Amino acid sequence: MFADTAKIIVRSGKGGDGHVSFRREKYVPDGGPDGGDGGRGGNIVFLADENVNTLIDYRHKRKFAATPGEEGGKKRKHGANGEDLILKVPKGTLIREASTGKIIHDMGDSSEPYILLKGGRGGKGNQHYATPTMQAPKYAQPGGKAKEMELILELKSIADVGLVGFPNAGKSTFLSAVTNAKPKIADYPFTTLDPNLGVVDLEESGFIIADIPGLIEGAADGVGLGHEFLKHIERCRVLIHLVDAASVEGRDPVRDVIAINQELSKYSEKVSGKKQVIAANKMDLLYDEEEKKAILEKLKAIDKNVPVFPISAATKSGLKELLHYVNEMLQKTDADDSLFASEFDVEDYYSTEVELFTVEKIDEETYSVEGPRIERMLGYTNLESEKGFLFFQNFMREQGILEELKRQGISEGDTVRVYGHEFDYYED
Repeated sequence: MFADTAKIIVRSGKGGDGHVSFRREKYVPDGGPDGGDGGRGGNIVFLADENVNTLIDYRHKRKFAATPGEEGGKKRKHGANGEDLILKVPKGTLIREASTGKIIHDMGDSSEPYILLKGGRGGKGNQHYATPTMQAPKYAQPGGKAKEMELILELKSIADVGLVGFPNAGKSTFLSAVTNAKPKIADYPFTTLDPNLGVVDLEESGFIIADIPGLIEGAADGVGLGHEFLKHIERCRVLIHLVDAASVEGRDPVRDVIAINQELSKYSEKVSGKKQVIAANKMDLLYDEEEKKAILEKLKAIDKNVPVFPISAATKSGLKELLHYVNEMLQKTDADDSLFASEFDVEDYYSTEVELFTVEKIDEETYSVEGPRIERMLGYTNLESEKGFLFFQNFMREQGILEELKRQGISEGDTVRVYGHEFDYYED
C-alpha cells in the first residue's frame, strides 16, 4: 500500500531529575551535598532515508516518544541521557504542525538529520545549591519537561520529471519501457492510484521520473483524488505530457492536453509554469501518414514553445529522442526552488508557551503550584529557616500565586504542593 500522508503525535523525553543526597562516609559524619545531575531527555529526530518510499509505518502507529533522562544519583553520579528517537521518512516529506497546517520543515532530499523537538534538560543535583548560609540544601532541580506536538507528514515525491496525462494515455507502459520501475499495467477505467517512480539511465547521465496518477477534469478543485495527485508534481522540474494521439478510446488528444494544462494552472502558478514536452503516444496505431502529420500539427499549435515527440511506449519507437531532449532540458533547469520554506518556528512556539507559574486544583483540598521561577527559587532558599520561609511567602505573594490560589477557591487548611513540599494554607 502506498501512503503519502499521516497524522502522528511525537513527544521528546523528559529530563531526569537532579538528586538529593549527602556524603555518608566513615569519619565524615556531616558530609556535604553530593546529589548528581539528571540526564538529558531524548530528542525527536527526523531522517530522510532513500530506502523508505512511503509513510505506511506511520498509519498503524500514531504516538512516538523518545526516552526520558535518568535521575541523578549519589556521589555526584550523572543520570544517563535519554535515547533520541529517529523517525525515518521518505525523501520529499513535509513536516507540518497539525492544527495550523503550516510547514515546519521540508526534508527534501537531504541526508542530514533534523531535530524537531529537543529533550528536557537534566535537573541539577543538590550539590549545586550549597551556599555559605545553606550548606545542606534538601532541594534538587526537576528535569525539564518533555515537548509534544501533533504533526501531519506529507510526501511530495522527489523526481526530476513528472509524467502527466489522462487515464489510459499509456503512462504506466511508458514508465515501464524507459525505467527500471515495474508498475501494474492494465486497462484501468479510472487511474493508477499510486505514484510510481523510476530511474532513466542514459549514457551521459540519468534522471528520476514519476508517473503522476491519471488526472481528471476538476482535479485542482479536489474532484476525485486531485489534490493528492497534484502535490507530487510540485517538486518536478520538467513535465512530460503523455497523450493518446491515436484516440483509441475516442478522446480528443488536443482537448485532453488543454484540459490537463487548465487543471495545472488552477492548482498553482508554480506548477503550470514548469517546462513541458508533449509525448504523442500510440502513434504505431495510426497507419495513415497524413493523419499522423495532422494530429502532430494540432498538438504543436497548442503552444509553439512546447515541443511534440511522436512515440510508441509499446514498441519503444521515438523514446530515445524524447529522453535525450528531456535530459538536456534538465541540465538547463535550476532546481534551487525545490524546497518549501518553513512557516512554523518550533523554538519560538515553545518560548511563547512558557508560563511563569501554573496552579492546578488536584482535589477539593489540594492544589499544585509549578513554574520555572519557583524551581529556581527553591534551589537557593532554605525553607527550614524562619527567614527562608518568609522569603518564600513573599515570593508567592509578589508573583501573584496566592491571588491565583484564591481565585481558584482555596480555603484555610487546604494543602499546597510545590515540587515535593507540602504547606497548609492560612490567610495572613
